[in-house]
Amino acid sequence: MAASAARSSYMRGLRDGLPFLAVILPFGMLFGVVATEAGLSIFEALAFSIVVIAGAAQFTALQLLNDAAPLAVVIASALAVNLRMAMYSASMTPHLGALPMWKRALVAYFLVDQTYALSQMEFEAKPLSLTEKLGYFLGTVTPICLPWYGATVVGAWAGAAIPPETGIDFAVPLAFLAMIGGMLRTTAHRWAAAAAAVVAVGFAWLPWNLGLIVGGVAGMVVGAQVELWTERREAAKVVKEEADA
Repeated sequence: MAASAARSSYMRGLRDGLPFLAVILPFGMLFGVVATEAGLSIFEALAFSIVVIAGAAQFTALQLLNDAAPLAVVIASALAVNLRMAMYSASMTPHLGALPMWKRALVAYFLVDQTYALSQMEFEAKPLSLTEKLGYFLGTVTPICLPWYGATVVGAWAGAAIPPETGIDFAVPLAFLAMIGGMLRTTAHRWAAAAAAVVAVGFAWLPWNLGLIVGGVAGMVVGAQVELWTERREAAKVVKEEADA
């Protein structure tokens, strides 16, 4: 029974993750192209994707290295871009934190934007056992993470043969818009996203993409503050209702 439920959850995750192939494949190919143009071999481009498996951070690090940015700035920028992964991990812990260590390590490795977004929405929408949750998560991994490696190799092999006017870089903003669109459910989420976008654009003049770091910090601060205001307002409302009663 448990094995059947896990298989069913896996297939559901696989099905839900399939639409992301439309952005994963061109996104991975684009990274392969950019990596080879930056001087990486096909093996090095693939190793980069396997070790890091974080598209946005990979592009950020590669661009900064091309711009001859200091190594400290490259590392700090990549960490800042991936800082959201810490928040993803925290929100997934109540669902998958009881897994054995090696399974938690596997989840941590494959915890990317798309697998997180799908899994979090699924786990909040219906009651699932720990086995079913893991099955669903691994189902999302199959069409999202594994094709990333192959797409990187294809892009690296094609290299400069893909002309810039192809417009394959549409995958980067499209992927993130698809992920965050359904997750801006609360006022705090919406304010955080708006603040981060406005500040990042406003500080786009900073060198080495540091405007992204400033925007990310601004978004977290604004989101946390709005969340605090919301909690205080709800608490005051409860107190008032109790007093009126």
